[in-house]
Amino acid sequence: MAVTRDTYNQQTLGANLNDKLNQSKILMVGAGGIGCELLKNLVLSGFRDVHIVDLDTIDLSNLNRQFLFRHEHIKKSKSLVAKEVAQKFNPDAQIIAYHANIKDSQFGVEWFRGFNLVFNALDNLDARRHVNKMCLAADVPLIESGTTGFNGQVQVIKKGVTACYDCSPKDTPKSFPVCTIRSTPSQPIHCIVWGKSYLLNEIFGTSEDESAFDHSVDADNAQEIEELRRESAALRKIRNSVGTPEFPQMLFDKVFYTDIERLRSMEDMWKSRKAPDAVKHDDLLSKASEALAAKDSLLHDGQRVWTLEESLVVFRDSLDRLSKRVLEMKKNKKPEDPEPIIAFDKDDVDTLDFVAASANIRSTLFGIDRKSRFDIKQMAGNIIPAIATTNAIVAGLCVLQAFKVLKGEYDQVKEVFLTPFASARLLASDRSRAPNPNCPVCGTYQTSAYVDMTRATLNDLVEDFVRLGLGYGDKEFIVSNEVGILYDVDETENLNKKLTELGIHKDSFLTIVDEDDDDPFVNVLVNIQDLKEPDEKPIKGIATDQAPSIPRKPKAEPPPEAVITNGKSGANGVHATELDAAKSLKRARSDDDDDVLEVKKAKTSQVDVPDDDVVIIEDEGAILIDD
Repeated sequence: MAVTRDTYNQQTLGANLNDKLNQSKILMVGAGGIGCELLKNLVLSGFRDVHIVDLDTIDLSNLNRQFLFRHEHIKKSKSLVAKEVAQKFNPDAQIIAYHANIKDSQFGVEWFRGFNLVFNALDNLDARRHVNKMCLAADVPLIESGTTGFNGQVQVIKKGVTACYDCSPKDTPKSFPVCTIRSTPSQPIHCIVWGKSYLLNEIFGTSEDESAFDHSVDADNAQEIEELRRESAALRKIRNSVGTPEFPQMLFDKVFYTDIERLRSMEDMWKSRKAPDAVKHDDLLSKASEALAAKDSLLHDGQRVWTLEESLVVFRDSLDRLSKRVLEMKKNKKPEDPEPIIAFDKDDVDTLDFVAASANIRSTLFGIDRKSRFDIKQMAGNIIPAIATTNAIVAGLCVLQAFKVLKGEYDQVKEVFLTPFASARLLASDRSRAPNPNCPVCGTYQTSAYVDMTRATLNDLVEDFVRLGLGYGDKEFIVSNEVGILYDVDETENLNKKLTELGIHKDSFLTIVDEDDDDPFVNVLVNIQDLKEPDEKPIKGIATDQAPSIPRKPKAEPPPEAVITNGKSGANGVHATELDAAKSLKRARSDDDDDVLEVKKAKTSQVDVPDDDVVIIEDEGAILIDD
């Protein structure tokens, strides 16, 4: 008898588990650093029906850690190339690839329900949250994973059994006070954000990338904000000169001389810090003859830190390249097309050179250390170094947890952390956390409404589905979606509108909030699906003889009183030493490539940090182990 790959898998895994692998339909979201390793592991382990979704194309910077890709694959679809290469590992496997965004309408709740298991190998917070929500709505187990440098994490998520991705709060992406960025930078990252999110956008992109700036602390600086708006308006006029011989000097003198001189004139701003220096284009250019002669070597050496004169040379050269690009785009633009823009891309050498040169010139004027183009690429792209070995270990852990999930052994699944610099051990595991009853995602009751979109109104949803179908009766409640409130006791003007008029379609989510003060239901998350067969009523719920049993919200407990035990303060009679020994795990993820946050010990005291003290690269949250 011939010995096949399946024979070996059966001997290794056992006949029962091997059959489950052969028959399971698997979804893998993301085909990057973890995804390449994971896909290889899946097909070699015996999974025969694997679907991959990834929106990205392959960049040169991917090749050092995404081993399924080669130089000839650059600019091609990650998912399609991953399928083609991984197929060779196991020709018997059926791999289906989608070069698409997992948030596209084709990937709805019903589509997710077709899978036995989903793997997340993503690199951004928003997509992770979306897949988490869809898996909970479809009641499909999810294995979440991520890496940051040498650290990694794997988490199993199962509706009603384990904590979900949103059971613990996630840090918001880093933003910067606009007045710090535009008027009082004190760190290299301030100047880099200024070049990337302000200057580049004002000249070649969409004016004012507000997402990078935080205006919440600028209420007392209304006059300064207004002046900054006038500066932006002046830059938009200079933008019209793109491609002319005068353009580089006009732009340089505006941002590095006129604007700096205006800042210098605000004497109160510089009482406790050194005022910036202003410089004129022609004065600096007259000193840059050596840098001009060495321009080619400058542009090919990303590791050196440019001088002020060298930064001017790169600034002028990058402006010339970008100007030619945008003029060519305008030349080829059709009348109905929007105005062409150029956005920052860490792998686009033209925009990277412009941002690096602009940031270094500004840093010099403000007395801030300059950075090499390589360092600026890391910082502007929010890049945390990716380690191929970390991705491989985490991908292997994902498959090991998948074996337990497919056997239904949720009491055996673990949250596993890869922490090579911890004092104890390389891999640390902990029992999966229970769902957080106050989680805004999995702490809700989830159900589906089947809707005839041609007839259903909001009133049908309120009266037939919520009051009768869900058993709310005479309760007061709120119906909302991601846009805002659609209905409450005082908001009734939408009742006669069709759901489609309110932007509600297949796979929309609605939230029902019970306003009963005494015994409220937990929030109900309703997924909208098409009513496939005609029915007397335009909205139906899941077939049942009685209203579903929606859990009640847990009653708020009074804060624990401090109890003194053996001379030490504790809570509810627990010794302080016992409290010290108890561990609480808080997890979050990053927007960076294959990221999961570093394991750190929580600080026991709060330290006031000056407004200027901005972390250069900040993870989108952290795994905190409070000892």
